[in-house]
Parts: sequence; C-alpha cells; structure tokens
Amino acid sequence: MLKNFFLICSGVDKNLIENCSNGEQNKYVGIGATVFFTAVMATIASSYALFTVFDNVYAAIIFGFIWGLLIFNLDRFIVSTIKKSDSKFKEFLQASPRIVLAVIIAIVISKPLELKLFEKEINQVLLTEKNQMTLDNKTQIAKQFTPEIEKIKSEIESLKQEISTKETETNALYETYIAEAEGIKGTKKIGKGPVYEEKRAKHDASLINLNQLRKDNSEKIKSKETEIASLLKNQKLIETKTQPIIANFDGLMARVQALNKLPWLPSLFIFLLFLAIETSPIFAKLLAPKGEYDYKLEEHESTIKTWVQQQMHQKEQLLQAYNSIDHKVYKDITQDDELYTYKQKIARELMKLQSDAFYKKQEKMI
Repeated sequence: MLKNFFLICSGVDKNLIENCSNGEQNKYVGIGATVFFTAVMATIASSYALFTVFDNVYAAIIFGFIWGLLIFNLDRFIVSTIKKSDSKFKEFLQASPRIVLAVIIAIVISKPLELKLFEKEINQVLLTEKNQMTLDNKTQIAKQFTPEIEKIKSEIESLKQEISTKETETNALYETYIAEAEGIKGTKKIGKGPVYEEKRAKHDASLINLNQLRKDNSEKIKSKETEIASLLKNQKLIETKTQPIIANFDGLMARVQALNKLPWLPSLFIFLLFLAIETSPIFAKLLAPKGEYDYKLEEHESTIKTWVQQQMHQKEQLLQAYNSIDHKVYKDITQDDELYTYKQKIARELMKLQSDAFYKKQEKMI
C-alpha cells in the first residue's frame, strides 16, 4: 500500500510501472517518497510562518496544509513532466525552468524553518531593537514637551530669584538697623534713636513686602508646578499608548529582518539543505540512465502519436475524396437541360409576381 502511494506521488503511469521490474519500481518509489516528504516539510514550514502572521493555530494549520498540497502538486508535476532522452543537455534544458522553480520553493520552505531554528537569537535581536525603539520613542515624545517644561521651570526660577533678591534686600535692612542700634555703623550712637526708628521702619516695610511676595510667588510657583506635572502626565500617557506598538514589533517581516542580522553561514547551509531536498527528485531523474519504464513510456506515447497521425491522415484523405465527388456532381448538374428549363420557368413566374406587386403599389399611390 505504501509502495503504491509513493508511486502515485512520483507521477508515473500505474499501468506501465506495474509491468516493470522491482528495481525500476523502487527507483520511482524513492522519487515519490522525496516528493511527499518535501510537501510535508513545506506544510510544517508554512504553518509556522502563517502562525507568526495570524497568531491563530487553526488558521495556520489549514493554510499550511493547502500550501503543502500546492508544493506536492508542483513537485509531482515537475518530476512527471521530465522525459528521458538520448541528450543530457536536452534533458537539462527541459528541466531548467523546473530547477528555477525548485530554487524558489526551497527559499520559501527554508525561511520559516530558519525563523523557528534561530528563534532565541531572533528574540534577542528583537529585544535589543525594541529597547532602542523605546528609548528613541521617549526621546521623540520628550522633544514635544521639553521646551514648554523648560520654559515653565525658567519662570519658576525667576519667581524664586525674585524672592531671594527681596530676602537679601530685607536682610541688609535688618543688619543696617541692628548696626545702628549697636552703634557700629551709621551715627555710631548706641541706642534706639530716630535714625534707628527710620531704618527699622524701612526694614519692617520690606519684610511685609517680602512676606506678601513669598505668598504671591508661592501660589504662582505651585500653579506652574501643576502645569509641569500635567505636561509630564501627558507625556507619560503618550508613551504608554505607543509602547504596545513597539511591544508588538515581532511580526514575520520583523523576524526576517532580524534573521538577516545574524551570521549568514548557518542560514546558507539550511537553504542548501532544502535546495538539495527540493531538487533531488529532478536530479535523480536527470542523472539516472534511461530505464525500462522510460522505454515503455516512449513506446506508448509513440504508439498513440502514430495512431493519431494515421487518424488525421485518413480524415484528410476522406475530406479530399468528398470534395472531389461533390465537385464532379455539381459540375454534371450544371450541364443538365431539364434542370435549366425548370429554373427558367420558376424565374419567369417570380418576375411576373414582382411586376404585379409593383403595379399594385403604384396604383395605390395614385
């Protein structure tokens, strides 16, 4: 049963191969097995590739199975249409389009399996790229908010500097009236005289202004700090919204690009392996000598071709005979006096009818 299945996979004529030797049958069983297992590997590879795209197991399996059937049909068609001949160059020339197709199929099959085999390395590359993308994303978002935040911070520093300047001024007035009271500076008289009272009044007025300035500027600073907090909150919100896009940056194209950043030698060997598997049925048939099945197939096709040519030749001869007979029959009829007289009579009656009809039409018009 398994032998018959692989023979079907090889695309041979069952009626012809059954009359061949066991060695000839085993050759095509091997070719059929190669075709079948190539399709199985294509199913697995495409299922994984589609799973990375759709993230759905059932959809990946269904479409992967369809892709495997397509590859199976193509390989079976490639093997079954290569005909053995006496010229190896002619055989290779006949198989060259199929070899190109086999290379394309090998690339399609090998790439998803490379993604699976190097999954850990690809994940590491993607993680590095995601981290860099996160940093770049935060930098770009920060550029939108940093100028406004820095402007507000500068205004806060100005308000604080204004308070500091007023404090320095008030402290200087305090030191002045204390020095006047101690007799160190000013009139240099110890005690609280008129000058002391004047300087003390200036200090007290400055202190009142300082306290009011502190109150007003503190409210302004608090308001501006609230604005900064709101801007930072909006910045964080935008970062949170854009982060899932970066986190989901692991689709099929991203993985293929990450694979291309890995060392190329392992990928090359995997591709060559699948290329050898995909082209092995073709090269096996090209390199194999002309066998019993090939001779029988050639004889069978030659018999059918000869029979068709004979049928077409017979139809051509029959058509020529019919044409010759028809030509002679109609030629003899044209020389028949009785037929001439009969046609003349009918033509005369027809002309009379036409004349009568024309007369009646003219009469009605008058």
